[in-house]
Formats: sequence, structure tokens, C-alpha cells
Amino acid sequence: MTKRNVLLGIALVALLGALGAAERALEQTAAAQAAGAKQAPRFEVDPFWPKPLPNHWVLGSTIGVDVDSNDHVWIIHRGGPTMNPKEIYATLTPKASECCVPAPPVLEFDQAGNLVHSWGGPGQGYEWPGSNHGITVSSKGVVWIGGNGGNDGQILTFTTDGKFLKQFGFAYPGGGSNDLWAFRQVAKINLDEPNNEAYIADGYGNKRVAVVDMDTGKIKRYWGAYGNRPDDTNIGRYNPTAPPAQQFRSPVHCAEKAADGLVYVCDRANDRIQVFRADGTFVKETFVDKDTLGDGSVWDIEFSKDPQQRFLYQNDGANERINIFDRQSLELLTSFGDGGRQPGQFYAVHSIAVDSRGNMYTTETYEGKRVQRFLYKGLAPVTTLRQGTTWPSQN
Repeated sequence: MTKRNVLLGIALVALLGALGAAERALEQTAAAQAAGAKQAPRFEVDPFWPKPLPNHWVLGSTIGVDVDSNDHVWIIHRGGPTMNPKEIYATLTPKASECCVPAPPVLEFDQAGNLVHSWGGPGQGYEWPGSNHGITVSSKGVVWIGGNGGNDGQILTFTTDGKFLKQFGFAYPGGGSNDLWAFRQVAKINLDEPNNEAYIADGYGNKRVAVVDMDTGKIKRYWGAYGNRPDDTNIGRYNPTAPPAQQFRSPVHCAEKAADGLVYVCDRANDRIQVFRADGTFVKETFVDKDTLGDGSVWDIEFSKDPQQRFLYQNDGANERINIFDRQSLELLTSFGDGGRQPGQFYAVHSIAVDSRGNMYTTETYEGKRVQRFLYKGLAPVTTLRQGTTWPSQN
């Protein structure tokens, strides 16, 4: 071997060593940056959940979701009135085809995606909503249902197998947002079981949060935006360049109480989350995609399952994504989802719930008509504000 070749070999080894060192340095830098980066929960869609429904059943506008103490997933949908006639040919007389028929309004699934129970609809002793809206299941197995139909002013409770228990309020209410006897077009119910109180997003007709006794349905207190006395005066359409409205716009779409006692309210058409103490004292607010018109951006809220409820999840059915906030600061960390029909995409993502393992469930209204599950994959450094469709990894 010539001296020249030896020198070239030494130079090559040195170059490879330098490249290796540089690569390790880059890896160390990336690791250090990741360690210092903001962290947020990461999710991937589960395209195989739930399992197919029996009996040629199909869903209409799917308008509520909750997870009970057994980690069973409950949804409620609107069935026939929201379905194209060709979707339910089997209901015609004479029958036009084998498929399909609307599923019962209330469906319960286990973690494997199996259908466990199904029931709901008009019956003796109660006024089923003209347009059911929202479902909440207590730790004692009481199912709460609201309604936002034009004549709906009632809240219904049932056992988990569909036995009617109580009705609070009544149909055809007319007392307005300061009425102490009835609601008007309730969007959703959140339960504070330790204090035996239910927080009512009251909601589409009225423009308030109402807090009721869970046993009697008696309204104990209520409030409007900024803790003001509700005012039913029509304040016109939302204008993102105008000063913030001093009243809620329709609908007040959720009122979710966190473990620390703060209440997070979906002022949907005003594109904002307002935060209150349990007595209705205003604390703070944040705007979400403030230029969103039409249906608004703030549709529902849920919290992460760690003891501190560090993260707030908020679904946006107009921009078709799930936003993830730091709950204390209300800083938007990241979001996932996009408009579309494929798994992990959305059309009018309406309601949101989380199970004990941190997995997320969403429902879609209008022509979305489905429930989806997103598997919790732990915390990860935030690398982008908009993740898009979170398809399962190929690892």
C-alpha cells in the first residue's frame, strides 16, 4: 500500500468520525429541544371502532356522547327526521329494499365496540324531545337527555336499560332566560355529583347556564355571559371585529365543571370559551378562531383524565378539528382533524367525551352521522399547531 493510500484512508476515517460526531450532536440537540418543547396529548384514529350495527340499523345526526363509570360509550342520535329517504328505504310501505332502518335513539357500546343496549323514543309518562340533544350518564346509572327542538323545554332521566325516571321542565316553555320553572332548548347537561347539582347549557332558546338540584330539577342559580343577568334581546349576528358581546349568543352549547370548581362554557356562535366559578362569577375568556362565522367554533369541551385535568379538549364543528389547550392558561397547544369523510376526518364534529384510559370519542351531526374513537398515545412534544388527520402509525 502506498503512502498516499494510507493518508487517504486516515483522512476517510477521520471524515467518517467527524460525520458521526456531527450526527450525534444533531441528535443530542434535537433531544434537548424536544425535552424543552411544550407537551400535549397525542391521538390516532381507531378506524375499526365501533363494530357494525345489527338489523340494517343506520345513524342519523349523532348529537351526543358520554362515557360511563364502566367505560361504556353512550351516543344519542336523531334518526329518521335527519335521514335521506334513500337511506331508510326499508321503512317505506311497501318496503323498497332490505336496507336500511334508523337505529334506536340511544346506543351503548362496550370498549370492544360491541353494541350492549339500545332504546329510546316516545313513551308513556314523559315528553320525548322533538329534537334530542346531548346525553350524560351519572355514576349511579342515570341517563340524562336534553332537547333543542322548537317546543322542547324538558330534561328527561332514564335508567341505563331505558326505564323512565323523571322529567324536569316541560314542552312549550315561554318564560325566557330568567324563568325559574322551565328550560328552553337544552343543549347539554353536566353533572356535579358530589354537590348533587347539574349544570344545564340552556342553550338554544334561552341564553344561560342554569344550575339545578339533581333530585328535584329546581333551578338554584343561573347566569349569562360575564356573569350578567341573561337578556333575550336579539343582538344580531356575530361580528368578529365588534367589541365582545355582553350576552351569550345562541347556542350556549356546553357548561362543563372541572375538578377544581371552574366552569367552562361553550359560547358557540361568539367563538369563545368563558370560564366561571361555580356561583357564576366570571373569571376569564379566550376566543377560538375568532373569524369563524356560520355555526361558530366552540361546540363542546372535555378534560384530560389526569388528576389535575391539565388539558382541555374542544371540538370545532365548523373548522373540523379538535383543539387541545393548556387548561390553566387557555393557551392553544395543537389541534388535529380535518374536514372529510375518511376515518379521523370530520363533518360537523359535535360532541366529545374521554374514557378512563384517555381515549377520545366524537360524534358528528348534520350529514356526518357517526361516532369515532381516537386512541390516546401519550404525551408528545408539540411540533405543529395543525396536525391534520391523525392516521394510525405504520410502526
